[in-house]
Amino acid sequence: MSTLPITQGKTVPDATDYKGRPADRATTGGWSAAAMILGGEVMERLTTLGIAVNLVTYLTGTMHLGNAVSANVVTNFLGTSFMLCLLGGFLADTFLGRYLTIAIFAVVQAIGVTILTISTIVPSLHPPKCTTDSKSPCIQANSKQLLVLYLALYVTALGTGGLKSSVSGFGSDQFDDSDKDEKKGMIKFFSWFYFFVSIGSLAAVTVLVYIQDNQGRGWGYGICAVAIVVAVLVYLSGTRKYRIKQLVGSPLTQIAVVVVAAWRKRHMQLPSDSSLLYEEDDVLCETPKNKKQKMPHSKQFRFLDKAAIKGLENGSEITIKEKWYLSTLTDVEEVKMVIRMLPIWATTIMFWTIHAQMTTFSVSQATTMDCHIGKSFQIPAASMTVFLIGTILLTVPFYDKVIRPVAKKLLKNSHGFSPLQRIGVGLVLSVLSMVAAALIEIKRLNFARSHGFINNPTAKMPLSVFWLVPQFFFVGSGEAFMYMGQLDFFLRECPKGMKTMSTGLFLSTLSLGFFFSSLLVTIVNNVTGPKKPWIADNLNQGRLYDFYWLLAMLSAINVVIYLACAKWYVYKEKRLAEVGIELEEIDDAATFH
Repeated sequence: MSTLPITQGKTVPDATDYKGRPADRATTGGWSAAAMILGGEVMERLTTLGIAVNLVTYLTGTMHLGNAVSANVVTNFLGTSFMLCLLGGFLADTFLGRYLTIAIFAVVQAIGVTILTISTIVPSLHPPKCTTDSKSPCIQANSKQLLVLYLALYVTALGTGGLKSSVSGFGSDQFDDSDKDEKKGMIKFFSWFYFFVSIGSLAAVTVLVYIQDNQGRGWGYGICAVAIVVAVLVYLSGTRKYRIKQLVGSPLTQIAVVVVAAWRKRHMQLPSDSSLLYEEDDVLCETPKNKKQKMPHSKQFRFLDKAAIKGLENGSEITIKEKWYLSTLTDVEEVKMVIRMLPIWATTIMFWTIHAQMTTFSVSQATTMDCHIGKSFQIPAASMTVFLIGTILLTVPFYDKVIRPVAKKLLKNSHGFSPLQRIGVGLVLSVLSMVAAALIEIKRLNFARSHGFINNPTAKMPLSVFWLVPQFFFVGSGEAFMYMGQLDFFLRECPKGMKTMSTGLFLSTLSLGFFFSSLLVTIVNNVTGPKKPWIADNLNQGRLYDFYWLLAMLSAINVVIYLACAKWYVYKEKRLAEVGIELEEIDDAATFH
């Protein structure tokens, strides 16, 4: 017994080194390991955003695709990247572990970017250039050229999804949150993580976009490919230093088990007393890291309670937890908690549909406007996204230093705005962004008509591109509130044993938002037709402002629905307090901030 504290002091209880031995606290983990992971995240962000933010101009200018088709390619690429985070998270939690998941998918991403680079360099993989004095229409990319492009994009998306799903979690694994000093390091890690993500984003929308537009896509994408390869090599060089956590299984499996067990016993009668449902006596006596907090029984979604019925239809009884046949009542209640979150989850998707316009049509608008700063320097159209990122970086400290103290006094809440209130602010700002975008597009079209630019889509009209700043500002400030609110909400409200689910739910709203944007564009394009298109290949002959008005209207309706869902929702902390259970979980959301 006397040697136990010494052993615990030298090793991390729930982690191993790369050989499977107990992780030595002195030689593994900490900042030396986390720094290599942070470097990889910078390269991932640089690459993904460097491709996505300027992709629409490549598709329209080089591949000669229409504006609507190009916008859908971009949003489908981003949507797939975020959706594949669910696959990456599942593989990491269930089979591979975070270390192998990052290594494998970083290589996949490097392969995808390499294919993309080659496709821009080899002349036969893109159509010939279109000259302004050519009488014949521009030749669109053929099926072979598009096949190579899509292969490159979706291999990159696969790598991005797998990599993104595990980077932040593996970085936090390098710190032991049961140790006071290392827990402080973990808090600092998340702050630095957000900082490095921002640095990668800024470099992508400024330096990388400038290189793509002025030196060529081959140089721009080639730099991305080299950066990812270097990141992989640096990451692998730190293998001896990493702490590797044991596999805990995917929360998706728990949800599936509860649903299947309940369905198998769907014809059975629920007992009138919930104490007769199955619950393990030692549910609170598991390892401290993975312990589950016993949840009180709720009357909502009672069908799922059948998963905890001890008996089977043949009259036999199960007395121990058996997968696909019997779940604990706590497991059932955790699944119910996730279901209660779904209305909030669903009503946040619309924000990311609005956000998608900043990397598609807003960039297309910028290509038709005067992008000069002064007389000589001209910024790339895609670099307008810097105003979105800059607004995010300014809004976060402004909220912490100004808005939060005021909100504490007015709302008498120690945290300022609640997570749901912050999400609500973000949704309202998204409505304002589309109103601003519609009004600015009307001004741009009026200018094009009055100055004779209607039939000349390639010419730069002498209207400053900085008229587009308001729409980027509203979306950027909205994202700051939305991102913090969503992250806080999902981390707080997800059960402790299903924390990876919180990240998955959050990222899936981004994915579905981008996919919904693609769906809307397709529907609008088909309904308005070629005669009076809202989204024309020549924006000066279209009615893009009507599409923005549509988004503003849908977003306003979504806000109303969200407010009803937010009023219905009861926070987990309040629900537990009503039955006398104290919330034991670490404030992960505060840690993430």
